[in-house]
Amino acid sequence: MQIREIFAEYTSLIEPLSLDEAYLDVTENLKGIEYATRIAREIRERIFEQTALTASAGVSYNKFLAKMASDQRKPNGMFVITPDQGPAFVESLPVAKFHGIGPRTAERMKALDIETGADLRARSLEFLQQTFGKAGTHYYWISRGVDERPVQAHRVRKSVGAENTFSYDLTSIDEMIVNLEPIIDKVWSHLERLQLRGRTITLKVKYQDFQQITRSRTGRQIADKEAIKTFARMQLAELQPFTKGVRLLGVTVSGFDEEFAKDTGLQLTLGF
Repeated sequence: MQIREIFAEYTSLIEPLSLDEAYLDVTENLKGIEYATRIAREIRERIFEQTALTASAGVSYNKFLAKMASDQRKPNGMFVITPDQGPAFVESLPVAKFHGIGPRTAERMKALDIETGADLRARSLEFLQQTFGKAGTHYYWISRGVDERPVQAHRVRKSVGAENTFSYDLTSIDEMIVNLEPIIDKVWSHLERLQLRGRTITLKVKYQDFQQITRSRTGRQIADKEAIKTFARMQLAELQPFTKGVRLLGVTVSGFDEEFAKDTGLQLTLGF
């Protein structure tokens, strides 16, 4: 709640992306500060002063690029993409790193010789729509650094999740289990606070080469934190042996009963 209060001092346009991230629209901020970079710097400083937590920030002129910028300096830094830099930044980026393009879509694009933003930009709108459906229009525009989606301050919560990007490779299952503990604790504390109970657990693993896999299970309503931990341990065990290091672990709970799937407001966020 401390971090939410810090965000709210600068803008009321706050859209949660996950437990650890949120979009903030500071175009017309409450403090009248001219530069978004100054706001980001102030927020990061205040988060550390009040909570001793570090935060990464991505600053840009739309949601897609702000998210991509925030990924450049995790877990504790700031990265800025200006309007002049946006198109060139996207062109040089592998599509596998694009927010919103998962491993399967990235593999499908690779089979079509689309491996970078420049490759994606070279394809026509018609081709992308025919190949990827409605998502093709989105891919067409983000490959040009264009994303006109507004920051939405209210939305129906469909999942609760948290993840951590590590500054070093995790190579043993024991290391991974230890590092999953605080992630699962964070997810469960928010489920408790929001009085939510889901039926689906998802484990996310990203390797050092950016390959990403997910494992999910849907069943009875998740009764306690131990059920999440047991599932995560089982899935990690099945992924052995680990032939390459793991750089990110995440856990998400979804499949909430319909009567509980209401707008729950802003969650604790560390990225913006």
